[in-house]
Amino acid sequence: MTHDPEPLSAEFAAAAREAWLSLVNKALKGGSFEERLVSHTADGLRIEPLGTRADVPSVTVTTRHSAPGWDIRQRHAEPDPELCNRAIREDLEGGVNSLLLQIEAPGQSGLGYGPEPLSVALRGVRLQALAIAFDARENTMDAAGSLLEIWRESGVEEANRHAAFNLDPLGVLAKTGTLYYPADRACAIAAKFAADAQAMPNVKALLADGRPYHEAGASEAQELAAMLATLLAYLRACETCGLAPRTAFDKIAFALASDADLFLSIAKLRAARSLLARVAEACGSFEAAEGLHLTASSSERMMAKHDPWVNMLRTTVACAAAAFGGADAISVLPFTWALGKPDRFALRIARNTHLVLQEESALGRVADPARGAWFIEKLTADLAQKAWELLQAIEGQGGMAPALASGFLQEEIGKVAEARGRRIAHSELELTGVSAFPLLASDGVSVTPHPAVSAIVRGGTAVIPLPLRRLAEPFERLRDAADSHLARVGRRPQAFLAALGETAAHSARVTWMKNFLAAGGIEAVVSAPLHTSADAGKAFADSDTCVASICSSDAVYAELAEATAGMLKTAGAKRVLLAGRPKAQKETLRAAGVDEFVFAGCNAIGTLSGLHEVLDVRP
Repeated sequence: MTHDPEPLSAEFAAAAREAWLSLVNKALKGGSFEERLVSHTADGLRIEPLGTRADVPSVTVTTRHSAPGWDIRQRHAEPDPELCNRAIREDLEGGVNSLLLQIEAPGQSGLGYGPEPLSVALRGVRLQALAIAFDARENTMDAAGSLLEIWRESGVEEANRHAAFNLDPLGVLAKTGTLYYPADRACAIAAKFAADAQAMPNVKALLADGRPYHEAGASEAQELAAMLATLLAYLRACETCGLAPRTAFDKIAFALASDADLFLSIAKLRAARSLLARVAEACGSFEAAEGLHLTASSSERMMAKHDPWVNMLRTTVACAAAAFGGADAISVLPFTWALGKPDRFALRIARNTHLVLQEESALGRVADPARGAWFIEKLTADLAQKAWELLQAIEGQGGMAPALASGFLQEEIGKVAEARGRRIAHSELELTGVSAFPLLASDGVSVTPHPAVSAIVRGGTAVIPLPLRRLAEPFERLRDAADSHLARVGRRPQAFLAALGETAAHSARVTWMKNFLAAGGIEAVVSAPLHTSADAGKAFADSDTCVASICSSDAVYAELAEATAGMLKTAGAKRVLLAGRPKAQKETLRAAGVDEFVFAGCNAIGTLSGLHEVLDVRP
């Protein structure tokens, strides 16, 4: 060929947003573009239906590991050292290459922090080739000292020690509400601890962790801002004790949560690297950002107790998002974690989630695969900007410790958590297996409960703690109460569904109503097709329940709903529901006996709680 080929795009006119919008408006048929196609994150960031190069002035700068994958970091919380050792060795044989040891501490169960339980748990493990991370709260320094003793006795040289001690006093303060020492002194001790670890190049001493805030309900930007504010507090403490920012950065690890929102989790991790690079540059050590270590853990707040099999889908999405976002190490919670101690099967599924994504799906073979996807690039940039603004607000409070002491951060996170809770209650945010498609029958899962935890004793400083807020908890309280009713009475609380008209007319709303009731642990007693109000009253009287719901199409409602509501009341129904909200009949139906209209977007928690009262369901 003697000339360069023309690009294929030269055959077509350049695409214009106006032309696209014209087609969109035609498809919407007068519907609102903003209401139908634009959504918002918990931080109020817009998510447009189409991203273009023009949305992002410049591609965000991100860096990530250069290896073909990530550390498969398995969490072990077994307090029995022998059982812990057995599980660790099985994990290592099964593909795990990094350990996260949960250590017993105030408010947390786990492995003992002394040399003896740790040495038993790590028996037979090649310590030179294994990265060990701790979740030890206020016992971190003791656990680190025990590991140092084990390393020395095993002849592991300083250059071959791979660990993340993860001392994070501010994270402990946020999670438990207290610290043994005042916050300033705790940070100073942490800085000295980091300085003492300088001789071990592959050991991270401190941790700037956003996960305690995520698990309490924080938005993505709030989680990022909390991590950055924690980092700044530790950098200042390190500088005070003579540790320069460049050296201090090398001793600090970073951690975020990854949840079932794939794109937001990807953008959050990418934004984290950009923000950390910005902090490093402001400290005069931009090159430090190239070696930062970012860990992602699957979110605990997204885990559900009922039908926990669905948790496998959640953790798989979270792991994939963390991989796409460039995490250096990823920890996947076993799918039964919200219920109790994971067994061998649950641990195997957790590690195999990594292996399928890493080996079969090859997610780790491309560095920053989201780069150049304009939707992700814009979301990354918007998150970074919002997080930076929130960081400035925290710094305006005097820094992380004062922001916690004043309750500022807890209040801001509480607002987001409450707003999210309202969205879940109104089915704007559906939880599969919980509020959507719930499994009312037994899920077949039985686990040993987590061990009892030691009490949290107030120390030298105290703040309002940030509790774990699992998204499914409001529905789980209803389900637990219904299970107690089943154990006490011998059957589940029940509601009668009056299926009016032919099957084609009522099947959709009958199915929807069955799922709606099941989310609260209530069993639906579905009638045969009913064609008269008298038939509905007789069927209800035979159902042996005191709650009824009318289910059919709006056309059938216009013909039969008023008479049926009155007949159900006459037959003894204490509460009559109607699936849907036929606007033209609303007032007449209320007058006829309909107590409540149930529809997608109604307050499910409020309605189901009211039904529990009528059905005498007690916790």
